[in-house]
Amino acid sequence: MTDFVFIDSGIGGIPYMTTLIKRAPEANCVYIADAANFPYGEKSHEEVVECVTALVQKICDKLEPAVIVVACNTMSVNALDVLRAKFPNVKFIGTVPAIKLAASVSKKRRIGLLATHATCENPYNIELKNKFASDCTLINRPDPELISFIEHNAFTASREQCLKAVKPAVEFFKEENCDVIILGCTHFLNFTDIFEEACGPDLKVVDSVDGVVRHALEVLVGGVAGGKPPAGRGSEQRSASEGKAFPLLYTTGFSDESEKKQYDTLCARFGLKFEGLF
Repeated sequence: MTDFVFIDSGIGGIPYMTTLIKRAPEANCVYIADAANFPYGEKSHEEVVECVTALVQKICDKLEPAVIVVACNTMSVNALDVLRAKFPNVKFIGTVPAIKLAASVSKKRRIGLLATHATCENPYNIELKNKFASDCTLINRPDPELISFIEHNAFTASREQCLKAVKPAVEFFKEENCDVIILGCTHFLNFTDIFEEACGPDLKVVDSVDGVVRHALEVLVGGVAGGKPPAGRGSEQRSASEGKAFPLLYTTGFSDESEKKQYDTLCARFGLKFEGLF
């Protein structure tokens, strides 16, 4: 069995897993990038549900997960209810745009949502806005080009190239007089420091990482004696010398050899063990 499986259309959800590992190094974790179906943000609701359901069925058959973190806003807002109904024995943690957090820090009451088309257009965001930010104006910006750049270049591009890539989005929200940007696609979380540098002091950057990781640990710990995650149920992931779990990373496909290099660089940087195709 596996404590946590993280899923996303690509590398976007990596910050959720690396943050959780820092807080609970004894938990074993597997990350699966559904790169064969990237990008999710340009798919219809029905296509998203179909792709995610098929992936989760395969995960349940192979990994027996205790918790699946749906580390993708597009997957979560479109498919989370379906997944919970279809796989009742698995605990699912979703990720949604941090509209509540943005509203709590905005002084101008103008907040920007940077996300995929599928997330920006989903009615669930209107519900979040009406519930937690009813006195705010929400400015949406879908940015598939930036998401694609991050998926294919985040860990191999220079810092100057990364700053140049985020500049159009940052300038857009500044022109809209926003004082907060919500990173509403998990891919952007790999660029949090890039966004913060580009935004400067007058445009705050918020995301959902801390809340999602805290909730995921609470969900697993709730059924564990001793109040902490088990010391890894997947012995094949464990280092005999260190006594701790190796985080594993799989992908469902590569578009080309440069994408393989991206995954190799990512794994080396974060201490992940690349297991190839899932």
